Amino acid sequence: MARAITPRSRKVRVLATLGPASNTPAMIAKLFEAGADAFRINMSHGDQQSKVAVIQAIRALEKSHGRPTTILADLQGPKLRVGRFADGRVQLAPAATFVLDRDPTPGDACRVELPHREIFDAIERGARLLLDDGKLVLRVVEHDADRIVTTVEIGGPLSNNKGLNVPDVVVPMAALTDKDRSDLAFAIEAGVDWIALSFVQRPEDLAEARKLIGGKAALLAKIEKPAAIDRLEEIVEMCDAVMVARGDLGVELPPQAVPPLQKRIVETSRRLGRPVVVATQMLESMIKSPSPTRAEVSDVATAIYDGADAIMLSAESAAGDWPVESVAMMNAIGESVERDPMHGDRIRFTVTRPDPTTADALAEAAKNIAVTISAKAIICFTTSGSTARRVARERPSVPLLVLTPKMETARRLGLLWGTHAVHTRDVDSFEEMVAKAKRMALRQGMVKAGDRVIIMAGIPFRTPGATNVLHVVGIIGDELKGFG
Repeated sequence: MARAITPRSRKVRVLATLGPASNTPAMIAKLFEAGADAFRINMSHGDQQSKVAVIQAIRALEKSHGRPTTILADLQGPKLRVGRFADGRVQLAPAATFVLDRDPTPGDACRVELPHREIFDAIERGARLLLDDGKLVLRVVEHDADRIVTTVEIGGPLSNNKGLNVPDVVVPMAALTDKDRSDLAFAIEAGVDWIALSFVQRPEDLAEARKLIGGKAALLAKIEKPAAIDRLEEIVEMCDAVMVARGDLGVELPPQAVPPLQKRIVETSRRLGRPVVVATQMLESMIKSPSPTRAEVSDVATAIYDGADAIMLSAESAAGDWPVESVAMMNAIGESVERDPMHGDRIRFTVTRPDPTTADALAEAAKNIAVTISAKAIICFTTSGSTARRVARERPSVPLLVLTPKMETARRLGLLWGTHAVHTRDVDSFEEMVAKAKRMALRQGMVKAGDRVIIMAGIPFRTPGATNVLHVVGIIGDELKGFG
């Protein structure tokens, strides 16, 4: 039986990355209590065995707090790196010639190995190569099957195995490496709720991951390559959620290009009904400082005003000095923005026209009816979560209480705007549906005597994708007995 839970007072979700500063059971509990709705496990760092205890600690919150917990496993993806140097480090001078080749011999200030054949096949004259998160810039002047000759445009120190970005061409690399496949299999076996796929460039990149997941988790596409923007709608349609991964996106594009793209990705995801997460450097200064800059607060607020489903902390909560404080700050910003009387108008700036389906028509109607009759909540009965996603896309002015008999559905909804998911037994009749909806709304503290709620469900019951009922009911005084 579901236990009484106090819903969050804000609708935007907070996704916190776990790491050395926050991966103990005590710290995970503190992050949850400070406002974390979901937890990201970065598969790029540490081994698989070290993740087991972290996943178990997150799941333990379900028993101690009576709330489904949400876990996202973020795969490393095909990270491009240069080879090693004989002295471990070199200095590249501006205007110098620097060669990347396929020779595994340790490099020097004139050359280094590039162990990625795909780049040699795809590179073009005039293309840029960005090293060490864009700190160094090379320009290709000539190339063949084994060598890429470049001119150093922006020099500096370069050390072993630093990352490389190729923003000007699409590199035909598999979206999943051998490490990713191993990590994905581990994550599915461990029962995570979301798999995040890194460096997505084409909708086809999602196919293998989707097949390996086999319906046992939801798939999130990280948009961090310029090539992904060219096929953005196709990619969004192929996945279950999207992340605006501003880290690598900001390396491969000029900084001023990222804000418009962020808005475009958020708008596209919302229009197509996919949850969207905004991530990277949101409260970066809180890695070392107990308070953020005003610019960072404004950045977070902008994502919330744009209607993002979730906002994410990376190193702030994973490796920073103030992990709990950074989550609490995200929570406080979310609450403050949502108290703004103009918040509702701003998040509906994106037009989300319903598809010509009964379920979409009812979702839009529920949003409008809630305003007209001053309802206190919309209550969805769902098996797959699709009804909840449709309603959340409309950004209703009232909380969305989601009742589902499937724990995996309740857990996945932790990234969805405005939802409070409860794992509970299914219903078999219309009368039982109404009684349970009232009872659960009371138990969650969402309503009182005289309030009205909107119920959405599908008849026949236990039939996924059959949403066809919208019902308005009032809470009467006698129903409050036992809930005082």
